[in-house]
Amino acid sequence: DLGQGEELEPARKKAESMGVQEIFIDDVREEFVADFVFPMFRCNALYEGEYLLGTSIARPLIAKRLVEVAAETNSQAISHGATGKGNDQVRFELGAYALDPSIQVIAPWREWDLNSRESLMDFCEKHQIPVEQKRSGEKSPYSMDANLLHISYEGGILEDPSAEPEEAMWLWSVSPEAAPDTPTYLELTYQGGDPIAVDGQAQTPAQLLALLNQVGGRNGVGRVDIVENRYVGMKARGCYETPGGTILLKAHRAIESITLDRELGHLKDELMPRYASLIYNGYWWSPERLALQALIDESQRHVNGTVRLKLYKGNVTVVGRWSEHDSLYDGNIVTFEDDAGAYDQKDAAGFIKLNALRLKMASLRQSKQP
Repeated sequence: DLGQGEELEPARKKAESMGVQEIFIDDVREEFVADFVFPMFRCNALYEGEYLLGTSIARPLIAKRLVEVAAETNSQAISHGATGKGNDQVRFELGAYALDPSIQVIAPWREWDLNSRESLMDFCEKHQIPVEQKRSGEKSPYSMDANLLHISYEGGILEDPSAEPEEAMWLWSVSPEAAPDTPTYLELTYQGGDPIAVDGQAQTPAQLLALLNQVGGRNGVGRVDIVENRYVGMKARGCYETPGGTILLKAHRAIESITLDRELGHLKDELMPRYASLIYNGYWWSPERLALQALIDESQRHVNGTVRLKLYKGNVTVVGRWSEHDSLYDGNIVTFEDDAGAYDQKDAAGFIKLNALRLKMASLRQSKQP
């Protein structure tokens, strides 16, 4: 249970009907948010400028639990239902091999004679395997994946990148046009780079994200429609709803803006695309991601304080940010009024001259060219 909102008891009954002896159904929502989502948001990770990595970040935890359960039951193999065209097969298997190099992976979509959802339905009917998904045209035309961070939609009319999604497709949010005419204000409190409270009320990581999903969704926040570059080489269109994550990204950058040193912040921004690609491509457990995470986590020691936000018709606007002990913002220095000697403007002249020296030398060299 990653917070996908599905009743999981039918999964247990299905497993029992198929003769499965040991069944594991775990609630990992708190672990998911605390140990995977929040560390990712400390980096402000975005893949290709828009994707908040909602599906990508769930796969390392699933791989981890698969390997753990395999060890607990003395199993030599695990299996997943990802197709041979997508990123998830890579994410599951890279994670599994990183955690247990000896594990075997069974991927039916690649190994069996399954080349479409229709052939999968035929297989399930033949072997009397109950599935909720109906044949084409009988249920949702979209392939959907959900967890506590987001819900994704692929397939159906979305395979035409020029076609606008139907409004009925979106399940987590109202359209910005239908959102309330009155803005919603909220305050997020941060400690060590992670949010710990909403409007002064302490929340567990999973509770906090679920609350932000609700507030963001009813204000039309968090929809994106993108064509992304899959790791396997193809371009694919996906629509995503990430209301809570959209709020978290905005708020985290805001609290960093007053608590993070300039060069450290710029370094994080330079590393972010690499970090995001590592998660997207399935390298959460890689040495390079772990090393980057150590740097990012060290950068968050002083990222403490509160951010005030306004949510209105699909927009998230920062309207205030403050930190009692860790702010680097000094109003006495930056003021346009009399700063009472806090900053000597004459010092800027020498700073400018030194930084202009190389520009002058380049210009002089150019003037000497024949």
